[in-house]
Amino acid sequence: MNHHVVFLFTLTLFLVSFDAKAQQNYTGNSIFSCKNDDKMGASPSFLYTCNGLNKSCLAFLIFKSKPPFNSIATISNLTSSNPEELARINDVNVLKVFPTGKEVLVPLNCSCLTRDYYQAETNYVLGQSPTYLTVANDTLQGLTTCDSLMRANPYGELDLHPGMELHVPLRCACPTWHQITNGTKYLLTYSVNWGDNITNIAARFNVAAGNVVDANGFSTQTQTIFPFTTVLIPLPSEPVSSMTRIVSDPPDVSPLVCSSKKCNSKRKLYTVIATTGGSMLVLCVVLYGVFLFRKRSAMFIKRGEQGEKSKKLSSEDIRGEIAIIEHHSKVYKFEEIEKATENFSSKNRIKGSVYRGVFGKEKNILAVKKMRGDASKEVNLLEKINHFNLIKLQGYCENDGCPYLVYEYMENGSLREWLSRNGSTEHQSLARRILIALDVANGLQYLHNFTEPCYVHRNINSGSILLNKDLRAKIADFALAEESESKITSGCASSHIAKSRGYMAPEYLEAGKVTTKMDVFAFGVVLLELITGKDAVTLQDGREVMLRAFIVNLIGKEDEEEKESLFIDPSLNGNIEKVWALQLVKLGLACLIQESAERPTMVEVVSSLLKTYTSYMEQIIPPSISNSPSMER
Repeated sequence: MNHHVVFLFTLTLFLVSFDAKAQQNYTGNSIFSCKNDDKMGASPSFLYTCNGLNKSCLAFLIFKSKPPFNSIATISNLTSSNPEELARINDVNVLKVFPTGKEVLVPLNCSCLTRDYYQAETNYVLGQSPTYLTVANDTLQGLTTCDSLMRANPYGELDLHPGMELHVPLRCACPTWHQITNGTKYLLTYSVNWGDNITNIAARFNVAAGNVVDANGFSTQTQTIFPFTTVLIPLPSEPVSSMTRIVSDPPDVSPLVCSSKKCNSKRKLYTVIATTGGSMLVLCVVLYGVFLFRKRSAMFIKRGEQGEKSKKLSSEDIRGEIAIIEHHSKVYKFEEIEKATENFSSKNRIKGSVYRGVFGKEKNILAVKKMRGDASKEVNLLEKINHFNLIKLQGYCENDGCPYLVYEYMENGSLREWLSRNGSTEHQSLARRILIALDVANGLQYLHNFTEPCYVHRNINSGSILLNKDLRAKIADFALAEESESKITSGCASSHIAKSRGYMAPEYLEAGKVTTKMDVFAFGVVLLELITGKDAVTLQDGREVMLRAFIVNLIGKEDEEEKESLFIDPSLNGNIEKVWALQLVKLGLACLIQESAERPTMVEVVSSLLKTYTSYMEQIIPPSISNSPSMER
């Protein structure tokens, strides 16, 4: 009997304590200070607390469409969400472009990545005059906070520059035990607009106002809520597109809504307070931005040469400013490397001298590459470049004169390995292959045009292109990268030529000439590999045959279309796929023109691939969807 009493008492205490944390707390306007701390416990000024029944769940947020983030493609990229799921939940197709101010439902995987807070992870490349506050409140519309951004990134407030990539934790949460027992399945993070109040938000999402009050720790249904802050909406089922609306831009400041008749006499006063408060808030943000800009400008003047800095920046100067941004990689101890790779055990070997490593208490999975000779050139280059489609150097180590480079881990290995695997529906998707080509092209376009100095990779092939878990492509292996000014190398290393057979441009083989067009040539071969599924060099009747030469002999003949089956990957077996695959083959061959000056630039290649992808997707999407009135452009 006593045991039962003790058990019931313990269970009651557990449920009481659990229920005591069965809500999140609303931030109020504390998020605008960027100076909050959580030393005394988790603070809503950072993210939502890990108090849910599950440590990971499907969650939703609402993002308001605003150029350049006004399409399925750009919003999915900004939030790192699945574009197909994004299109489905909003009842549109993947080509949808939203009108400005349209609320877009975004499905995300929400997890307790730290002991204290839920978050969904994404990355954002900074634009002009960036601050943590403007990224949090303007770009991300309050879906992250200034304090959480500062904690997630190693850069100081005055060290943010255009082109730098920030890690962004998005605000999300999973339902508590109390909410689940009351029928809640999902929590939606809603960014408050001017004129919103608890009652009308609850009505829009067809949930009880009391549930919204409980979910956010409000004291009453009439508690004031502020724009740029977020409110959690407890939902019994997935949200639907009919719950969203177009928010006018710029919105008018509306009076606070009250249920009491006494509010009518005070409405004018509330309007004045809201307008004044909003104006003060905007003024504070502007002054804060001016303060950071002036201090940052002073720092730049001290760094550079004195004198003619008052002149206007040219496009070359701006490119230089973007290119000099460096992210500083971690210097690992060799003991950390050994522990992570289990002393370079064979079970952790990925390929050659590359090993899988599990680092730190967070169990971060990274790739460790044991280098030969001096790796300082590659490290210096990788610390200067910052682009999603270029492999990220996380850190390095040197032991007994041997360098070890630590990279982000790419779950799907090299493009060559992926193409050699058969049977997956992803392999049968032409759209997926075009997107991989676009990733590679975007990475090369960045190297050729947006670094200072601009670089030539010199080793583009299907083995140096890696795929992450989402089959996004990143260019790796920068050991041979050179500055892109036209120059003649002292000689062509035989090992380099042997390794890159089938990819080397004729002007490099003949005269050692290094320009961006040699990367264009190699990309052309990779594009042919993507469409044919074949290797760059194959054996035919006991002799080596270059893929490009094999296809050139078939293209341009009278019976060209009949011979498609001889070179287009059998996985791309639909008639529509074959038509567009042939167009991509022709783009690949344009990159392989003998005269380098006649080859397209990577800017032109990216443009062509984008047009091809859009046209192909428009053709395969059912007419009933593409002709629907919801397809605003």
